[in-house]
Amino acid sequence: MKIGVIGAGSFGTALGSILADKGYNVVLWTRSPDQARSINENHINNKHMPDLVLPDLLTASTDLIEVVKGKDMIVSAPPSHALSGILKEIKDHIPTKTPIVSASKGIEGESLRLVSEIFESELPGSFHSQLSYLSGPSFAKEMVKKVPTIVSIASKNEATAKRVQEIFSFKYFRTYWTPDVVGVEVGGALKNVIAIAAGVADGLGFGQNTRAALITRGLNEITRLGLKMGADPMTFLGPAGMGDLVLTCCGEASRNRTVGFRLGKGEKLKEILASMNEVAEGVKTTYSGKNLADKLGVEMAITSEVYKMLYEDKDPKEVVKDLMGRDLKREGV
Repeated sequence: MKIGVIGAGSFGTALGSILADKGYNVVLWTRSPDQARSINENHINNKHMPDLVLPDLLTASTDLIEVVKGKDMIVSAPPSHALSGILKEIKDHIPTKTPIVSASKGIEGESLRLVSEIFESELPGSFHSQLSYLSGPSFAKEMVKKVPTIVSIASKNEATAKRVQEIFSFKYFRTYWTPDVVGVEVGGALKNVIAIAAGVADGLGFGQNTRAALITRGLNEITRLGLKMGADPMTFLGPAGMGDLVLTCCGEASRNRTVGFRLGKGEKLKEILASMNEVAEGVKTTYSGKNLADKLGVEMAITSEVYKMLYEDKDPKEVVKDLMGRDLKREGV
């Protein structure tokens, strides 16, 4: 089996590493000739994982069209804001009946489209039954180190979901399939926003109680938006919901938690982002998630306060004060 992976960031590299470890021939697309050379000659992603050795069957290329042409499966893992342009470029070169697995997380800025809606808008209808979406509690470096991990595979087509599930499942990587594409996507996108809030709380010196409060109420508002969009509420108790939320809010390797932590310590967002090697999707998703919630009439207090902090320069201490001072409510509301 030949597999093309679009995106040589940490997560794309990790997914490619698992598939190559299974014995598949995998090629990663990267814009960087230096990164491609490092992967091909030294089996190291020098930009994102310089301390980890990648499988021999994992190679890299700077030719996007060649990465997708003639492949038995395509894994798409670019930042969500770059996805639409990439799909426009490759849609005439993807083999018919090839399963396409998206691992991007986010909500498009101005259009407020979920990743699945971007795929269905940009690709011809003949590809729609081949689409699936991967999400769950999965730090990339731990995946490359073969740490036991579980994720969800969502597809509107059961045969596609089960096929992708089988291809990805391995001795240290377990997959669960679900038809709930919306729930998996909403959970995967908005957990990054809540992780920024959790990082801020940690940066301000608050304790485990505060983090648990943010996770609990964060899951509540993610679920509320998901239900408004037609998601299955049980999805938010699974890998792509609670699982991913807990990991991203608590793990020190979380880029989004790191952004929040540094904001809580008094750094400015522009300086934080300029110093980072990879995209923290939660920053852009805060903007689109808040606007989507407003559009649908869904109250999302944490997301709204993170938005004010990122885009209106609100003091993190004032954010905490205003969240704690909100009107008292019944649990679950």
